[in-house]
Amino acid sequence: MTTRPYGRRGENDDRRSSPVHTAPATARTRPPAVRPYGAPLTVLFTGASLYAGPVSQLVGRRDLVRSVHVIAGLCLPLPFLLGVVGRWGRRLRSDVERLNRWSIDDRRWWRRAKRSDAQLGKFNPGQKLNATFIAAAVVVMIASGSMMKWFEPFPDSWRTGATFVHDWFALGLWLAIGGHVWFALRDADALRAMLHGTIPARWARAHRPRWYEEETGNPANRLKNP
Repeated sequence: MTTRPYGRRGENDDRRSSPVHTAPATARTRPPAVRPYGAPLTVLFTGASLYAGPVSQLVGRRDLVRSVHVIAGLCLPLPFLLGVVGRWGRRLRSDVERLNRWSIDDRRWWRRAKRSDAQLGKFNPGQKLNATFIAAAVVVMIASGSMMKWFEPFPDSWRTGATFVHDWFALGLWLAIGGHVWFALRDADALRAMLHGTIPARWARAHRPRWYEEETGNPANRLKNP
């Protein structure tokens, strides 16, 4: 997710509702949020069909599903790696830096009584933790899945442990992604941003004031919150 507002810096103030980009400017022909999710969704649904007996019977062709699951799993890091290299990855690299940066306002956000006072950047602390978990889970899933697929060099205890870890991290990913979607469904602007790559500047100003100031050059407190 990357950003750039329409219009000029310092422009006022019909810009309250002008869109702010939340996705890479390198791809505008399809919904930006949908494209990198192809491999993860394929992994999750093929994995579910292999794990759940009734679903497996419904889908059939278990060997084909297993092969698709393995290939999609090995491809999980590719969208990120392709997005982060080269000049076109500048905005994505900036987002990675944001995700790794914690501030006093992030700590304030955890205290519900002070949450409204937190001057957040582009990502709230929950999103930062979610991104950290998913990044770690991808590494763990590839490592454990590889041990399950190419098991000959490993002792039985390792293979059993890999299966256990793989299954529980898969459940964690389902919960994390389900929670992400649930929160998005509660916020129409955020949901549209996931699909179209832009969000109204009024939303950014009200909910992510520090990010709004970075991207527009306007003080977030100049206008009353809607």
